[in-house]
This record gives sequence, C-alpha cells and structure tokens, in this order.
Amino acid sequence: MNSVSTIRDHLADYLKTNHMTLNQFSEISGINSGTLSGTLNGLRPIGMQQLDRLTAGMGLTEGYFYELYINECFVHTSPDWRRLGPFLYRCAELGKFDCMEEAVNLIMDNLSYAPLLFELAEQLYREGKLEAAKPLYRSVAESEKMQHSERLALSQYRLFTIGLSKDQTSNLAFATQFEFFVDRLDEPYQLDGLNDLINVYASLRRWDKLLELGEKLKVKATIHYEFQGNTKPKEVKKEIIFYILYSYLVMGSACFYLEDYKTALDYITQYIDHSWVKSPSQAEQIVMGQFQEWAEANRFMYMLRDGQLHVLPEYLEYISNKENEVFPALCEIVVAANQYDLDIDYVLYEYESFVLYQEQGSRIGKISTQLTGDRYVRLLMGLSEYYLRKKDYEKGFKALLDGLFFSLEINSGLSMLKCVGIFEKYRSYASDTVTQQYQNLICEVQNFNEKKISFAYSGL
Repeated sequence: MNSVSTIRDHLADYLKTNHMTLNQFSEISGINSGTLSGTLNGLRPIGMQQLDRLTAGMGLTEGYFYELYINECFVHTSPDWRRLGPFLYRCAELGKFDCMEEAVNLIMDNLSYAPLLFELAEQLYREGKLEAAKPLYRSVAESEKMQHSERLALSQYRLFTIGLSKDQTSNLAFATQFEFFVDRLDEPYQLDGLNDLINVYASLRRWDKLLELGEKLKVKATIHYEFQGNTKPKEVKKEIIFYILYSYLVMGSACFYLEDYKTALDYITQYIDHSWVKSPSQAEQIVMGQFQEWAEANRFMYMLRDGQLHVLPEYLEYISNKENEVFPALCEIVVAANQYDLDIDYVLYEYESFVLYQEQGSRIGKISTQLTGDRYVRLLMGLSEYYLRKKDYEKGFKALLDGLFFSLEINSGLSMLKCVGIFEKYRSYASDTVTQQYQNLICEVQNFNEKKISFAYSGL
C-alpha cells in the first residue's frame, strides 16, 4: 500500500491513473455510480460489501484495505455494529485474525458490545472457524471479568477447548484457568466441561484431579438423570448415562495409577452395573456396551499390574479381536514386563504395527488426543527400558530417542526427565551415533528449560 492515506484517496488516485470515469468503474465494480460519488465526496460511509467490490474492481487482493478501514470506520468514528459485525465476519472468512484483534480491542471498554461479540463468536464456533472465534471470546472474557455472567464462563470454556493441543505445558495453563469457571457454566455445559478437564488432567497424570473432578461429574450427572431421566439437552454431547459411568471409570483409573489396585477393581463394578438405567434407548445401549468392553479390558489390566501374571494369556486372547483395545493394552503390558521381568517379545512382534502414534477411538467417539499422546510417550519409554534391559541396544536406544523427541513435541517436561534418566543409566552402551543424536535432542531440552517451564507437575 502506498502513502495515500484513505480508501477514498486510493480510489481517486486509481481513477486518475487509469483515466477512468465513475460510470466506467461502476460497471466494473458493480457499485452504483451515485454511491461511488457519495463515497468519493465523503458523504456516506463505506459498507463492507462496497469495500470488497471496490477492492475487486481495482484488481487488488481481498482484504487489501482492511487496515485502512479500521482506521477510518472504527478509530476516528464511533464503531457501528452494522459495519463492525460484517467486517469481523469477513475477516474471519479471509483469515485476517490480526485485523479482528485490532478492531475488537477498540471496543473492549464498551460493555454493550459484549453480547454482540459473543453471539458472533458462537456463530463462528458453530461454523468451525475456531481461530477466528478466539479474539472475540477473549474480548468478552476480558470485558466481563468482573461479572458473573454466563457469557464469561462459556467464553472461557470455548477458549479452553480451542486452545488445547499436543503441548502439555500449554494445556495445563488452559486447564488451570478454565477450572475456575467450570461451575459457573450453565448446567448442560458443565458435564462436558468437567469431562474435557478430566481428559486433560489425565494426560498430565494429575490423578488427584481425576478423583476430585470425577466425583464432581458423578454428582452432577446423577442429579440430572434422577430429575430429568435420559432427556439430553442439545448442548450436551453424549448420553447422560455416559457421564455417570465415565466418572466411575476415571476415578478407577486414578486409583490404578496410584497403585491402589483393589479400589480400582471395585470401581469397575460401578461402571459395569447398568441395572439403574431406565428403559435404555439404542444410543444408551451402545454406551453401556462400550463401558462393558472397557470394564473387561481394565480388569485384565489392573490384575496384571497387581502381579497376577496368570491373566496375561487371557488378556492377549481378549484383545486379539478388539483392535481398539490393543494400544492401551500394549502400554500396560510393557510396564508389567519391566516390573516383573517378563519376556514379551512375541507380543511386540505380533502387534508391531500398533507401536505408532495414531488416533485412538471407541464405538462412542474419539479418545482424547492429549491422552493418546501421553500414552504413546509412556509406551516408547517402556519399550526403551524393556529392550535395554534385554541388551537389545539398537531397539532400546531407538525407542528412547523417539520417546525423547516426542516428549519435546508434546512439551512434556516429566517425560523428558525420565528419558534422560534412562539414557544415563545405559549411556556406556550407546554408540557414538546414538550419543550424538541424544546430545542434539538434549540441546533442545535445555532450550526448553531456559524458558523456565517446569519439568514436572505437582501431585504426579
């Protein structure tokens, strides 16, 4: 863009340079010549549709004048939602998020815009334009931070779900911020809010949080079911019975990882008992079937880790025709092998294709990406210990380096530390090539540490 200061100046300069009349440009752009005249003379403001047509008529890229438009329509004059709303939506379509941020910042002090921004953010969220919705939700959250409005809590929830990624440190920050608002959500959103928080804290291995939030989810979902039955508000993603059964499952999982295997097994009886479900619908029957499957798999898993090694053949037989259960089973079988000095070469050979990072799912939906990532890095660390213990150094160090690399990718300080510990234990067996690859990764780990991001989380 040259030094011409206004959109009108650009248009006048274009007409002069191209020796074009208003009528000629009107035919090219599709803008009424009278409207063009009023625009040039400053008699009428430029609307979004006119701006886009004017830009196209001049042969410029879409959104070319948006920075100037902000200055002319929102800085030097009082913002009018009839222009601001369409402008924000058009920016969302074109991916001009910086322009959205700039325009929204101009009206943050005016609380009357909060409902309008929230409504537009919800529209963009429903349309899958998540990055575009973020600056709007942030503005609403900032504008109403001293209020106790439903918009504030829901905006924080949206920012939480939009912000989740593979980065565990970032996810912890989002979870910590959102947890303060989860109880302020409207009841229909609370169930999914708690469910999403639980999945994030599970990937961070915050078993104390799973026990706390699992109990809260159980209470809220049970009260809803007792008073409203299986009636599911449109805002709720899953069947109501899912949240009740899932609360028992996550509390059992927390006890399992805290090595309280007896209590973990007791929880299985809670989510395998469906006698209280009244006239289950087809959707509810699918949920019940999935929890039945998880209960069977978890019973084998818990017994194996508790030292009841005789269940391993039966466990392997169980997962042989249940593909969705292979990956989580491998994760715990490898841990048990290291704990009890088992030889599981035949298992690893049979299921070699599952030792990859890939999305996990069940008959009722996708497994949390964050949880899958944490399981995968734990599997790699377990495999490295298994092979190194057996003096298969090539496979052991490969798994270790893969684990360290993936720990960096998901920003997991705890996993990085564990990988470093394993390498130092077996350093004398590492080849020069492996040592150099390790040192290269350690340089990245040190950069990570210099950012003053904690390598471990309290309560792990």
